[in-house]
Amino acid sequence: MIKLKNIDPIDLDNYVRDNHPEANFLQSAGWGKVYEIDGEKVFYFGLYDNEKLIGSAVVILKKAKRGAYLEIPGGPLLDWDRDKRAVKEFMSEIRKVAEANHCVFVRMRPNIPDDYNNQQLVKELGLVPSPMHLHAEHTVILDLDLSEEDLLKDMRRQTRYEVRRAEKLGIEVTFDTSKYAFTDFYNTQLETAKRQNFIPSTQHFIEAQHDAFGKSARIYTASIKGRPLAKGLIIMQSPEAIYHEAASTEEGRKYPGAYALQWRVIRDAKDLGMKRYNLFGIAPPNSPKHRYAGVTTFKTGFGGRQVTYLPAQDLVIKPMRYRFVHALEVARKKHRHL
Repeated sequence: MIKLKNIDPIDLDNYVRDNHPEANFLQSAGWGKVYEIDGEKVFYFGLYDNEKLIGSAVVILKKAKRGAYLEIPGGPLLDWDRDKRAVKEFMSEIRKVAEANHCVFVRMRPNIPDDYNNQQLVKELGLVPSPMHLHAEHTVILDLDLSEEDLLKDMRRQTRYEVRRAEKLGIEVTFDTSKYAFTDFYNTQLETAKRQNFIPSTQHFIEAQHDAFGKSARIYTASIKGRPLAKGLIIMQSPEAIYHEAASTEEGRKYPGAYALQWRVIRDAKDLGMKRYNLFGIAPPNSPKHRYAGVTTFKTGFGGRQVTYLPAQDLVIKPMRYRFVHALEVARKKHRHL
């Protein structure tokens, strides 16, 4: 009999490490802790076939004004290809959790390709496409098993030029894991958001990532003569390093600081034994108004492979209420150009 049960976060991380190399920080105990610090209820679940652990999920209970819902970013982690029975039973079990917590729907974005087979599978499971995205559905991933020479060769010529120009200009890149560095990052991101017209993360949420991930979360800063140009919040969560958040100064627009920062992160991640570097978020083809359109050329310039995950899917629990939420989110997405 397949059942969804609570699991110790450490045991969840161990299971994910040994069985789901495709997973990233979104399905880690650390990401769950970020939301716990931020005041949300988080479930750490294992899917068991009798006593055998066959799947896992970090599930966040969101209590929005439009109605409570469960969120499963980058998950659930299941054998989607080969064990359809387990996938079906997970949906049945997570429905029970959602009903017990008076949720309108369950939103998930599995780390599986957006291909025909997976599109058909979620339809058969009764899932419907979400009107909103759930984290980066399109991204660029670099293979860190390559040598530094090959990584440079794989870059777009202009990107490689900017990396080398940054070295000639004497741009320095350092990283800091202190709480102060995260607060300073937030202040810089706030300025960036005003210039570029986007909604930044809250200070509490940025600082929660420091508290949850500890030394695995780093703030990188590219500077020239001591003046900051660009910052990046990087999570080194084996086997993947993630470029999670970014910020820049007004002066940074004049210099290739962001290129220097990325090259330093790539080399550091290799030194730490990371297998891949996820630049976390680009626009899909022919989408000039997409929220990531402005950074797509920059990120794709570093080479690697472009990955498209199955878009966010909703398991509807309360159909009448969900229709209202769906209409509201469609309008919100259009208004915010998301």
